[in-house]
Amino acid sequence: MLKLLSVLLVGALAFGLVHLDPAPASAAPAFAAQSSDIAGVRVVVTPMILEPGVTIWKFEVAMDTHTKPLDEDIAQAAVLVDEVGRRYRPMAWQGDPPGGHHRQGILQFAAPADMPKAVELQIDGVGEAGIRTFRWALK
Repeated sequence: MLKLLSVLLVGALAFGLVHLDPAPASAAPAFAAQSSDIAGVRVVVTPMILEPGVTIWKFEVAMDTHTKPLDEDIAQAAVLVDEVGRRYRPMAWQGDPPGGHHRQGILQFAAPADMPKAVELQIDGVGEAGIRTFRWALK
């Protein structure tokens, strides 16, 4: 009986390893989160979708502070800039409304017609800190 359990366990483990392959080579690359800590406000931006063939690019944005309310309209405060200076305004902010000390949501942009080599997300005025800049290489 113990031998049968051992064989079943080894078989199940082997089957599990075969099906625990890493993500396929065609999966979109993961982009690292970047953060900015200025004037008592921490902003963390994580690209979610930045790839050719999609119509909407998405960035997760989280803001935290213990000193002042986060009253900025993120859709008005943000702009995406490519490596040649083309500027893209957000289509939407799906997240917490202005106010409070902790906010998060998804900032959405129409995907550029041509895939840029790099993008820079600029967010102006969060925590009265001026422009915060987050950059990612895409190619």
